Amino acid sequence: MPTDPTIPLRGRLAPSPTGALHLGNARTFLIAWLSIRSRGGKLVMRLEDLDHPKVKPAAADAACRDLRQLGLDWDEGDDCGGPHHPYRQSRRIAVYRAALAQLRAAGLVYPCTCTRRDVTAGQSAPHAGDYHRYSGRCRHRYPDFPAAMAVTGPRRLPAWRFIAPDRDITFVDGCCGPQTVNIARTAGDFVLARHPDGAGYQLAVVVDDAMMQITEIVRGDDLLPCTAWQILLYEALEYPVPTFIHVPLVVGPDGKRLAKRHGDTRISELLQRGNTPEKIIGLLAWSCGWAEFGEALSPADLLPRFSWSTIPRQPLVIDDRLNRYLGLTT
Repeated sequence: MPTDPTIPLRGRLAPSPTGALHLGNARTFLIAWLSIRSRGGKLVMRLEDLDHPKVKPAAADAACRDLRQLGLDWDEGDDCGGPHHPYRQSRRIAVYRAALAQLRAAGLVYPCTCTRRDVTAGQSAPHAGDYHRYSGRCRHRYPDFPAAMAVTGPRRLPAWRFIAPDRDITFVDGCCGPQTVNIARTAGDFVLARHPDGAGYQLAVVVDDAMMQITEIVRGDDLLPCTAWQILLYEALEYPVPTFIHVPLVVGPDGKRLAKRHGDTRISELLQRGNTPEKIIGLLAWSCGWAEFGEALSPADLLPRFSWSTIPRQPLVIDDRLNRYLGLTT
């Protein structure tokens, strides 16, 4: 991907410790690692552990261990330090509080007590994607977050919503091509977080990537729809916008993202079944057009082979053939 040669190239690996690292995660992280390492850039390991009900305490260390076993490394992170610590989002609440205060001072956010059912009921027909357009019902409704909490009660926190401007957001994704989205017309004012200090996915990833000076974001294409939302946040907070590259997911035979119903594709399970790290990396390389089927390779072996042009634009399907190859079926 073309970049400004005067700006140091920095990428990130950002697992969410809500479960074990699986084959789909590993493929995306391998692509992100190769993109940066093949051009001499730096990599940050950041643990996105704000999804509190789903976070599993041991999963963060397990994800780092699995990635290292596969031969992926990083230059900054919770386990090796760096100038932008801490590298766990759960320890960065003060940073998000400051960013939220900036947005509040600019009049760009407000607390909202609507439930998902409220949003759906206020919409005559669904819009594209897995969301409904929000009507803006709670704009100017509450003076502050505590006033909204008085309505929701202690069992459900209000949401912070960002006021979406009625204009087109355009960007060129490194894999999916040109994109044009008018958030006000498709989704309306969108949720930043359900936390008094703004500690939620949408705001946290923008603040962290900006403060950690990330110039390239490689992630699954299921996150493409929220990229325009994040670009609005970059602009509102006066941060430089990084390059976005959304790659196809790894899916089961039913076309849905990997889950337990598709079998156990956890990296730890694959290794326990006798698959070597090189065999797993070789399979992922084959799926991206960098290797012949059956080659055993390390990530370092792939540095001279890496190319964006060979990665298929359709998902990788873990079918019976690949399950047999990995020893997941008898």
